[in-house]
Amino acid sequence: MRGLSISLLASAAVSRASALPSDQPSKRATISWGDAYAKATAALGKLSSSEKIGIVTGTGWQANNCVGNTKAAGSIGYPSLCLQDGPLGVRYINGATAFAAGIHAASTWDIDLIRERGSFLGAEAKQLGIHVQLGPVAGPMGKIPTGGRNWEGFGADPYLVGIAMKETIQGMQEAGVQACAKHYIGNEQERNRETMSSVMPDRVMHELYLWPFADSVQAGVASVMCSYNKINGTYACENGEIMNKLLKDELGFKGYVMSDWNAQHTTAGSANGGLDMTMPGSDFNKGNILWGPALQSAVSSGQVQQSRVDDMVKRILAAWYKVGQDKGYPTATFNSWKIGNYNVGGNHKENVRKMARDGIVLLKNTDNALPLKKPKSIAVIGSDAIVAPNGANACVDRGCNDGTLAMGWGSGSVEFPYLVAPLDAIRTQAQRDGTTVTTSTTDNAQQGASAAQNAEVAIVHINSDSGEGYITVEGNVGDRNNLDPWHNGNDLVKAVAAVNKKTIVVIHSVGPLILEPYIENPNVVAVESGNGLVDIVYGAASPSGKLPYTIAKQTSDYGTAVTSGDDASWDLFIDYRRFDKNNITPRFEFGFGLSYTNFTYSALSITGAPTPGPATGPKAPGGPADLFETVATVTASITNSGGVAGAEVPQLYIGYPASANAPPKQLRGFSKLNLEVGASGAATFKLRRRDMSVWEGGRWVVPKGEFAVWVGSSSRDVRLTGKIVV
Repeated sequence: MRGLSISLLASAAVSRASALPSDQPSKRATISWGDAYAKATAALGKLSSSEKIGIVTGTGWQANNCVGNTKAAGSIGYPSLCLQDGPLGVRYINGATAFAAGIHAASTWDIDLIRERGSFLGAEAKQLGIHVQLGPVAGPMGKIPTGGRNWEGFGADPYLVGIAMKETIQGMQEAGVQACAKHYIGNEQERNRETMSSVMPDRVMHELYLWPFADSVQAGVASVMCSYNKINGTYACENGEIMNKLLKDELGFKGYVMSDWNAQHTTAGSANGGLDMTMPGSDFNKGNILWGPALQSAVSSGQVQQSRVDDMVKRILAAWYKVGQDKGYPTATFNSWKIGNYNVGGNHKENVRKMARDGIVLLKNTDNALPLKKPKSIAVIGSDAIVAPNGANACVDRGCNDGTLAMGWGSGSVEFPYLVAPLDAIRTQAQRDGTTVTTSTTDNAQQGASAAQNAEVAIVHINSDSGEGYITVEGNVGDRNNLDPWHNGNDLVKAVAAVNKKTIVVIHSVGPLILEPYIENPNVVAVESGNGLVDIVYGAASPSGKLPYTIAKQTSDYGTAVTSGDDASWDLFIDYRRFDKNNITPRFEFGFGLSYTNFTYSALSITGAPTPGPATGPKAPGGPADLFETVATVTASITNSGGVAGAEVPQLYIGYPASANAPPKQLRGFSKLNLEVGASGAATFKLRRRDMSVWEGGRWVVPKGEFAVWVGSSSRDVRLTGKIVV
């Protein structure tokens, strides 16, 4: 390939104009948990027993207008709570924005864009009267590269996921909607998710999978959704160890825990284990109701204490008060079982467009084949270049892969208001440039080669899809069957590259693909979707996305796979941690992404150091308060030393003392700097005590010794080195 770039799963959908008076979400501070609890405690005394049960028990799957509802409590003016999917937009609505998928948002590494995305998500939910929007996603994290729902989350590193969770949650809740951090916890595959047990060691739980949930709690998240699977033999939504001990006690979570839909298994066991709200309140057939009257009976018989029910109610009410939903909140008027038309997107398409552009990851660009400069002719090839022939929303919950891929399938999907496919955007640019466009919009290799052979440039579009396990698409039962592109994409690329010396490969994928069949071919280049694609391919913007996971040379390099039974393969070494530990050379490492310009790193400065030993601060949201205090600051100067304006993402990695037995290198900071030619900017990384601690003996401890400090452009492109001695 002359050049190769990859688009992670990015939505090219944009919202239609809003009829609302303002395109901007109303920004206001949420109140403190203390003030929210004061209101909740006062309200509790006015509630009858039946009202309390109604607040904690769902009314059934789509029994009312939302995917989840609870009963209203007239004595305190509390409404029927509306809970609605999902993590990238409002499910079952025409006219709401289809935002970039979580994995693509993460590939921007842009805190401001991620925060804005959360704010816009929340604003649209509020306008529709939704009280609880079911997102963002911190699990699955991506332990298994073929995991079906990895695209809903923010990548394969707990630090990156944690920052994205915090920014998204705060954006959503400042806009007035309750966020729901999910899926808690250890749900890394779709296969057997409702029966399998994740057998996870305590240290692995804390340093990897619990980490982003701690950030969520520290951010003030209103609710957490417990997952379908078992944790160490006990179902997550019955598991007092993870709900009571870890989440509510250790992390100081003040909000409420809801079940995933139909993930509750007992009446008293779930109540005493820490569940606060059952969703949807029964099984999907509205038959098996474990709370409601059954919970009242459990209280009457002494199996569940009344104080436990009161705690459930206070947690739910406090979250409602915390985001200001007790005053002037809209009423939901849509019906989730009958998709209606609502114009709520406003200017939110601008965030979608920016994310589509800034999340594109350029992987290879030999001889500066990109950007294109008014080529005489272009061949656009592959079914991923067009909107599905039957329409972008033809398949329920996006359960097919018939055109350009902008989101996976399942409950995390939304309706596209419309979809700008790559071919549409390329044709618009080609018309401006006087470029001739030929097409082959099937995945037939022979037809693709025929279309490409006389073109100056060939752009081949391939993809890889996945989703939730209740839908099977082309033999993939949620999880991907392998890491190959769908529809014989490798053969399509090879056929086109054999006849065209300037072949661009555009990849839309839910996660990593094995690129080896053509990566060394001297004839290629690649990028992204819709308008964002044209921005990068034609050089209106320099690519600045970075991989939020590792691309391996072979699937076995990841060391993890979907299992048929219980999963005991949990350790600290997932994704780049494993590659570093085992000296495995990736094809493209975590954090990697090319630019059209160059960046020079200099002037590393390190100030401060933590004291050794355990965190000793008082309990606070997220853990001991001193865990979140800055203990050291690392700065570096980044200069755009190339020929065009661009953005760089300097990354900070830490290596722990040998005594810690930790992964060789761990992400502990990043920033995104937009720099004009010749300009310099300061990258500042504030290390929290938590960032230099390991989980040891049931507490967070900073080990004594020398910490390595690396600042660079990726996990393996280290530009500056230093150390912190503790």
